[in-house]
Amino acid sequence: MSEQEMRGEILALVRKYCATYHVPKEEFAPGDRLPYAARVYDHEEMENLVESALEFWLTAGHYTDGFERGLAAYLGVKHCSLVNSGSSANLLAFMALTSPLLGERAVRRGDEVTVAAGFPTTVAPIIQYGAVPVFVDVTLPTYNVDVSLLARALSPRTKAVMIAHTLGNPFDLAAVKSFCDAHNLWHDLWLVEDNCDALGSTYTIDGAKRFTGTIGDIGTSSFYPPHHMTMGEGGAVYTNDSLLHRIVRSMRDWGRDCVCASGQDNLCGHRFDRQDGELPRGYDHKYVYAHFGYNLKAMDLQAAIGVAQLKKLPSFVERRRHNFTRLRAALAGREEFFILPEATENAAPSWFGFLLTCREGVDRTAVVRRIESKGIQTRMLFAGNLTKHPCFDEMRASGEGYRIVGGLATTDRIMNDTFWLGVYPGLTDEKIDYMAQVVEGALRGR
Repeated sequence: MSEQEMRGEILALVRKYCATYHVPKEEFAPGDRLPYAARVYDHEEMENLVESALEFWLTAGHYTDGFERGLAAYLGVKHCSLVNSGSSANLLAFMALTSPLLGERAVRRGDEVTVAAGFPTTVAPIIQYGAVPVFVDVTLPTYNVDVSLLARALSPRTKAVMIAHTLGNPFDLAAVKSFCDAHNLWHDLWLVEDNCDALGSTYTIDGAKRFTGTIGDIGTSSFYPPHHMTMGEGGAVYTNDSLLHRIVRSMRDWGRDCVCASGQDNLCGHRFDRQDGELPRGYDHKYVYAHFGYNLKAMDLQAAIGVAQLKKLPSFVERRRHNFTRLRAALAGREEFFILPEATENAAPSWFGFLLTCREGVDRTAVVRRIESKGIQTRMLFAGNLTKHPCFDEMRASGEGYRIVGGLATTDRIMNDTFWLGVYPGLTDEKIDYMAQVVEGALRGR
């Protein structure tokens, strides 16, 4: 038997195995566990994973290249870099802005970045680098940044705005982009879109419908299992700016100046005849470091899953929208008890979840406990207010290292009164209807 024949036999067994043991359970009974998110996949993902394993090229390889090209084509951007997590994507997106290659536009220690307080991975890189996060409040019922506060947050040290599209609902990109552009002449404001919860969302700006993550200078995605598509762990950084792409690739790959892929040498033809820094002339360019970087590449095994998931992404997006619309219609009569989520004007969200904010007199903890007791998983809106968490204890005590503009009253309201339910593609109409019934019952103490 040839290698190709044996490979075909193995993959045929994988298809059979998947059909036998990984087909989702069709039947649903009230009380069955309904997670807020889960993987949706079939034999294609499993076959790609096994085929990649058989190749045994464990670092980034041809599946990585294919995924990066595919996601870039889907989004309509020039450059995409696959990384090992959404957190790494946000780390690289911010750190790219600190590169000396950006000259006066580079973010330096002590410079300020405007952020919201609900998403830890947009804030952590800023603090760890030594820049200053400047927190602004959000608004209901979109749960996105209050754009009226951007001007108040502005200072001579402001260099960037880095905010997330909340649970798939785009923030007011027209207002934020206009604000950043208006100050580019003297403040050089970068715009980073944390798109980890919004892959597939669109926003109409200047008469054109565009995917979120592609309107700012840099966009990021996460492929952790609950997200819009998955490869287990994984993330991506994408941009139309070739210089930013070069910086991201360098920082992702140890900080190397060399652009050769793993297993490739001397693509530039000048591996041993360059003068870099104060190194000896001819020092191996493969090991010249232009940045203080990391190794944040994903494995080709992960990318192989992502290539299959990417084919399904448009259908995933449509199902999320369908589930959100159905759940909202079912709960429309309960607005005396909840603030229901609304899409941002000019946006078509690829919803990550369904947010509910309890009105005065409704006990969130009691409602959530009743819902969870019926097998339906809930979640808080991530950090709520990150500045109230133990990681901020020292900074709160000193009052240094961050700023808050105008208070965070709505952020605190969300921290105290908000929870969300899943709308992921694996939820059928029957399950969505059951979720609505359970929420109704929870309001009645059942």
